[in-house]
Amino acid sequence: MGLFTATYQIGSMFPVSEEEANTFMSEFKKLVIDIGAIGIFLHNSSVSLPMFIPGFGVAWGLFSAWSTGFAFSAIVSITPELTKIPPLAILFLSPFGLMELAAYSIATSRSFMLIRAISKKSSLIPFLKPTAIEIGMVIGLLLAGGYLEDYMIKLVHEKGIGLPSF
Repeated sequence: MGLFTATYQIGSMFPVSEEEANTFMSEFKKLVIDIGAIGIFLHNSSVSLPMFIPGFGVAWGLFSAWSTGFAFSAIVSITPELTKIPPLAILFLSPFGLMELAAYSIATSRSFMLIRAISKKSSLIPFLKPTAIEIGMVIGLLLAGGYLEDYMIKLVHEKGIGLPSF
């Protein structure tokens, strides 16, 4: 959890040019238009499930954290009102952010445990059941988080709370 958080924070500190930010937002808008709860879940699952791959999952998890932080930086660069919001607040103060952080941490730590077992030439059979349980937990967290995030997005847009409209 600490590595993901630190890497996210580092990504959010990268400066983004106006051109890069506009390009990012253009692509982002295409991705999120009418995404809905299932779309959010599928996106987050496609990010998290590769994190279970031994070894690769750790690198993928850190890259995902950095790129999410960088995306936050891009959004902030064209929405100055958001400069007052600390990047980590998005992770730690939103229920779906905490759920996603927990899911990504579970997946990345399992990747580390599996690569460690492989490097020690241990049998992977004892890891099958715990890994399957953790995959189920991650899917459950992300499904609930997707519905919660979708609900909160709709609530923000419905109430017109001062967030940028994508």
